Amino acid sequence: MIFWRAIAAATLLAAAPALLAGEIPPDARRSGYSFMGPDTRAMQDDDTSNPGMLFVLDGGALWAKKAGSADKACADCHGDATTSMKGVAARYPAFDKALARPITLDQRINLCRANHQQAPALPYESRDLLALSAFVAHQSRGVAITAGDDPELKPFVAQGRDLFMQREGQLNLACTNCHDDNFDKRLAGSPITQGQPTGYPLYRLEWQTLGSIERRLRSCMTGVRAQAYDYGAPELVALELYLMSRARGLAMETPAVRP
Repeated sequence: MIFWRAIAAATLLAAAPALLAGEIPPDARRSGYSFMGPDTRAMQDDDTSNPGMLFVLDGGALWAKKAGSADKACADCHGDATTSMKGVAARYPAFDKALARPITLDQRINLCRANHQQAPALPYESRDLLALSAFVAHQSRGVAITAGDDPELKPFVAQGRDLFMQREGQLNLACTNCHDDNFDKRLAGSPITQGQPTGYPLYRLEWQTLGSIERRLRSCMTGVRAQAYDYGAPELVALELYLMSRARGLAMETPAVRP
């Protein structure tokens, strides 16, 4: 599947060299939801049909469960997530003063586990980490994205933008070639969206499970025959930060459903 998508990407972009449009104006930016067919939209809209909601429910249970040698639950510090977590995911990745760099929501969860629960970090893409992240992000559903507003994030947003514009891999393609220049077309039968990360972690029908934006970015890198960065790498965090800042003003919709 990845091989044929790579071939399709190369064919599409080789056949349309004159369609390079540059960055999308802020008022023309659209959630991936607007590119989906009626069946996918219906699945996302109905919480009883949205498979990502199973992870949200698991995350709610983990939120209340004591963990680590400190024998603390997330709820012991943060209380009712419907109020304490509302709007939080909409501003991540956020600048961490102690680390002097941006961190993702997944990394914040693991820092809280280490520092306050004295519990081991949850592996990237593990069900428990995805569930907690989905539960926290779900509390911001409908809230406008504000990521990237912190002045201390400016150089990291710029780094992410450079990576977004940078060609890589054997196919010599950049993120911008698909998501700025060729959105609203189709690639291997699937719609090309603008790449606005409004619903992560989201449920991809291709994956048959929930996944993070880092998984999606790594998949794209593999698709253009580039070496994917490791989970948690500064480059992936910078890319996520740029994408979230690029989506500023769009509403959070976790857990989204995509093909």
